[in-house]
Amino acid sequence: MQSYPCAERLTLVEQVHGCTVADPYRWLEDPSASERWLRDQDDLWLRYAASLTSRFRWKNRVRQLSDVSSVSTPVWRGDRCFTLRRETGQQYAVLYIDETPLLDPKQLDPSGLTTLDAWQPSPDGTKLAYQLSRGGDERSSLHVLDVLTGEPIDGPIDGCRYSPVAWLPDNATFYYVRFRQVRRHRLGDPDDTTILADEASYGLEISADGRWLTICTTTDVWLADLTTDAPPRHVPQDATTIMSVGPDGRLYVVTTQGICIGDPTKPTVWHDYIQPNAPLTGLAVLDDVVLVSTATEITVHDRPTGRRLRTLDLPGHGSVGSLAAHGNRAWFPYTDSVTPPTVCSYDASTGQTTQPPKSRDLKTHHLTTSSGVELRVIGKPGPRPTILYGYGGFGQSLTPTYSAFALAWVEAGGSFITATVREGTRHNKQNTFDDFIGAAEHLIAEGWTTADQLAICGESNGGLLTAAALTQRPELFAAAVCSAPLTDMIRYELSGLGERWTAEYGSVKNPDDFKTLASYSPYHRVADGVKYPAVLLTAFGNDTRVDPLHARKLCAALQHATASSRPVLLRFEPNAGHTTGGINLAADILAFVADQTGLGS
Repeated sequence: MQSYPCAERLTLVEQVHGCTVADPYRWLEDPSASERWLRDQDDLWLRYAASLTSRFRWKNRVRQLSDVSSVSTPVWRGDRCFTLRRETGQQYAVLYIDETPLLDPKQLDPSGLTTLDAWQPSPDGTKLAYQLSRGGDERSSLHVLDVLTGEPIDGPIDGCRYSPVAWLPDNATFYYVRFRQVRRHRLGDPDDTTILADEASYGLEISADGRWLTICTTTDVWLADLTTDAPPRHVPQDATTIMSVGPDGRLYVVTTQGICIGDPTKPTVWHDYIQPNAPLTGLAVLDDVVLVSTATEITVHDRPTGRRLRTLDLPGHGSVGSLAAHGNRAWFPYTDSVTPPTVCSYDASTGQTTQPPKSRDLKTHHLTTSSGVELRVIGKPGPRPTILYGYGGFGQSLTPTYSAFALAWVEAGGSFITATVREGTRHNKQNTFDDFIGAAEHLIAEGWTTADQLAICGESNGGLLTAAALTQRPELFAAAVCSAPLTDMIRYELSGLGERWTAEYGSVKNPDDFKTLASYSPYHRVADGVKYPAVLLTAFGNDTRVDPLHARKLCAALQHATASSRPVLLRFEPNAGHTTGGINLAADILAFVADQTGLGS
């Protein structure tokens, strides 16, 4: 049996809604109290990692497959074109204006710890609002740059995490989100005007003529006529998700049933316009037509009537991203399992769509479980070492995408499988876990893999998914990787961004929600004497979304409880954030999974 660092088990028990909840590793929530324990875990991981002879081979191959050039969809402001480009060999993408570099994160910070989180040029293209954060903490500060001189104009302004920026036509004023409030800022003015004070995750957009400001959350919509001094008008609705005033002056309303149009002066009166075949991901109004995108399709519609004219020819069965339009042309990113993200364009005048270069030929299989879960398989039929990957939350669908991690695994002889599990929320969350477990059972029953060859991997909400699966059905898996996971669902609201996620998971304050959370909380489901699979928990010191305490607590609980000889390990990066693990992390995960599933042995 593996020898693990000593972790004191407290006799801490609390009563929550009349139920007894034990929390023996509460002390691991305090990073200072757990410093010695964490150092010992680091030593344990490093000793194990040193035994993985394939570790550096994985690292080299992931680096090679990751080192591809990329460019963003263009943003036009007048005659100026802004794009974000990454050349091979570069760590971070550089923002260009036309063909001239404008903003290079590496020049701003040679240490490589500063990232460019977002950017938005002014209507005339002479100014640029952009957001920077450091060390992956995503705590963005906003700056404003004079595009013509390269000199700073304003900022830094803190508290701008995930902030959209909507410039007014005067090129000196913009609406933005600071400390989760909608504010108006004028360049050089130390004081902002608060537009909406209630804290929320807001989206902002100003119409091309600068008259209309739309403000959206996941549940509410406001519309402001900026030619008046009236506050934004809340628009009552049942199914609206997005409102936008197009360049043609019409109000476009995206609902769960489709797209409607109306007059912004009468924002509660709409009529049906376009009914897409799948959930909408993008809308672009061109001079002559309207483009509508779903995750895997783009359709062209007559602008006056919304009548469907055609479907664009895509390079393959992949994914398309958000649409960008300028005049009668549109651009969209495309990717699939073997094609790095590339920007394609559509010219409505000619009807032509550009195609990316042909990528490597790699067989993809599509399977469906008895409960209707779709599985996308990259690799050959088995049984063979297999990684099953899932997410299942926050409305995010796992569409085909290029992954150096997956390609390296498949090249080495494994299978990489993505499960499109149901995105259950609150009381339906167990549906997500059931789908994932059902996918594993299906793959084993159909001979694609075996329990001794199957590993599950997930990140963030996917880390919760894998943690739930391994604690509910440990016998199904040889290994599990939980990256930046939530694991203590009784106390998740008290750290990171947990308090903002109650719509997804529910709140412990609600007795019914508590019952559901307690039923699947991975930390609380760990039981003594169970043969758990090999587990690798990864956590990051600058993660401001999911606190590393979740990984620490589950690690200690599993190390104490497991009756298996397979290791339970914690890999901690103190200077990385939620999404900045990178090539070293990918290589370590692949080496760990290969070791536990027998790939290459």
